[in-house]
Amino acid sequence: MQRIAAVNPTEATGKTKQMLDGVQAKLGMTPNLMKTLAAGPAALEAYLNFGAALGTGDLDAKFREQIALAVAQANSCEYCLSAHTAIGKMVGLKPEEIVASREAHSAESKRDIGLQFVQKLVVQRGVVSDDAITQVKAAGFSDGDIAEIVANVAVNIFTNYFNHVARTDVDFPHVAVAMEAPVTA
Repeated sequence: MQRIAAVNPTEATGKTKQMLDGVQAKLGMTPNLMKTLAAGPAALEAYLNFGAALGTGDLDAKFREQIALAVAQANSCEYCLSAHTAIGKMVGLKPEEIVASREAHSAESKRDIGLQFVQKLVVQRGVVSDDAITQVKAAGFSDGDIAEIVANVAVNIFTNYFNHVARTDVDFPHVAVAMEAPVTA
């Protein structure tokens, strides 16, 4: 059961209504995460602004979704796994790329090293070794890219934690944290 009440967009007023209307216009829907964040309008505004700023960065939408999937899996957030699986498909991730991203891997070596770095950031709470930085830089990530990776991890940790606290009702096709074992012949 959801523990923080979602704001009904038709009952919202002022700035909260403007933000929820903007989400609806952009996505064609208002995800339950946004409606629930709207209980604290400053939190919704911060999230929307952070996401919008990262959308103008150098990391492409596919890689940002791969990061979101790796973080959601590491933090066992079913809402975010469900949402970013759907969004990942919309930005062109193939089913096998979605599964690999959840495991912090990619068939593309640069992204694979980047996703392994993401997993280290989450698991080690940001305290990564010099070797981890050397590896991600050797893969071709600039200092600016690393800053954006950390920022993407941070915004996704925020939504993961918020969803855990709120127990946000999943309004995307449900994706379980537990991954199915591959079928062998």
